[in-house]
Amino acid sequence: MLSAAQLTIRLHPNDDVVIARVQLISGTELRSEGVTVRGMVPPGHKVATKAIAQGAPVRRYNQIIGFASKPIAAGEHVHVNNLAMGDFERDYAFGVDVRPVAAASPQATFMGIKRADGRVATRNYIGLLSTVNCSATVCKLIADHFRPGPNSPLNAFPNVDGVVAITHSVGCGMDVHGEGMTLLRRTLAGYARHANFHSALVIGLGCEANQISSFKAAEGLDDGPKLHSYNLQDVGGTGKAVAKGIELVNELLIDANKVQREPVPASHITIGLQCGGSDGYSGISANPALGAAVDLLVAHGGTAILSETPEIYGAEHLLTRRAVSREVGEKLVARIKWWEEYTARLKGEMNNNPSPGNKAGGLTTILEKSLGAVAKGGTTPLVDVYEYAQAVDKHGFVYMDTPGYDPVSATGQVAGGANLICFTTGRGSAYGCKPSPSLKLATNNALWTRQEEDIDINCGDIVDSGVAITDKGREIFEMILATASGQASRSERWGYGADEFVPWYIGAVM
Repeated sequence: MLSAAQLTIRLHPNDDVVIARVQLISGTELRSEGVTVRGMVPPGHKVATKAIAQGAPVRRYNQIIGFASKPIAAGEHVHVNNLAMGDFERDYAFGVDVRPVAAASPQATFMGIKRADGRVATRNYIGLLSTVNCSATVCKLIADHFRPGPNSPLNAFPNVDGVVAITHSVGCGMDVHGEGMTLLRRTLAGYARHANFHSALVIGLGCEANQISSFKAAEGLDDGPKLHSYNLQDVGGTGKAVAKGIELVNELLIDANKVQREPVPASHITIGLQCGGSDGYSGISANPALGAAVDLLVAHGGTAILSETPEIYGAEHLLTRRAVSREVGEKLVARIKWWEEYTARLKGEMNNNPSPGNKAGGLTTILEKSLGAVAKGGTTPLVDVYEYAQAVDKHGFVYMDTPGYDPVSATGQVAGGANLICFTTGRGSAYGCKPSPSLKLATNNALWTRQEEDIDINCGDIVDSGVAITDKGREIFEMILATASGQASRSERWGYGADEFVPWYIGAVM
């Protein structure tokens, strides 16, 4: 039983709201705030600590999360009924919060797989990449032949994590020279080159818009010992295409099995940061704890990629203040403006996010959700900004422009080189992302109890037991090292990850 003083969480002295730890009923006295609750307030939701006039800004994290759409009384539930989106001037203050990062010593290590080009893998897969939806079934049939099981051919190759089909629903009926094709090819090429793939087969139909020859020319790819390609039409149909793929994979497995894990610096870890099914606790527990783990990783020379541009909207000024240069900060602002124009062109709005599940969990506006989301990025300098699926070539904390939809966002991060994903959730998630393992972090104890078979780390004890953010960050960092060393994540044990390849499609379907 919580005491009266523990019923809510105050995040900043200047805030106009506090967060309910448990369901609050009308008449409950919040003695630390000097107010009495009016009506029912669910866990994770906001309670006004003072009267707020209509049109006045409402603050959480000492940042504006919206504007009162009608007068709000002290003790009242603050949510969609009385809090609305609104525009306000952001002070981008490029670089004012940049602080040097002290290198950690001794440097952390993990058991990685060294590739011939010097990159380090966290997993060892063979990939089957379809250029077009029409060749997806062939890729899946080849992968099915090597599906894990008592009689699987993979059993003879214990150092290979699997054969995975990377398929999608596009590749034709699109402008060959358009932005959509550029993104698709860049994404597929990022996977074909990914360190977690020992080798890859690129399989096409033969007549599609995304021709294998044009794809390889555009992305600087050539067939060789680690990359093979062919068209279904050229080899005689589905059966022959599947047989050819199985034959090639059998040959590749022999070399792929020769790898051995060995100690390597943590600087070879690149994490894609994700949050899905966020709730009112996300910005209090799991996201800042993941941010603390990111700070540790960066101190050890590693890289973390923050993304989901629609879900940092309204909080981007907190990132530009950490930009190492005005140029880097302006690159982020340019992506924000692109999204404003993009949504307006499609007759949408940035506040279409949060989702119904986010709102049920206590989040009201995209401003509020974004402020919690950026906490995943920790506190270190923002060293660069990348477009979707671009290869990440800097170490440290970086940003990649992606949609907020988790599979599309994580697909771009993996294409950019992420060899591990960390995914916070308040409502629940069972996401996986081959060839990169995905760790799930729960924001609250109730979710951990309800969905423990899918969640890797519980951050609810930050809210309910007072565990320090820094301590939880250390726990997450240690699990990152263990997972990068080969320890299976929950989603890997269930077999998630192949169907979650979802490249960002922009453009007309022709």
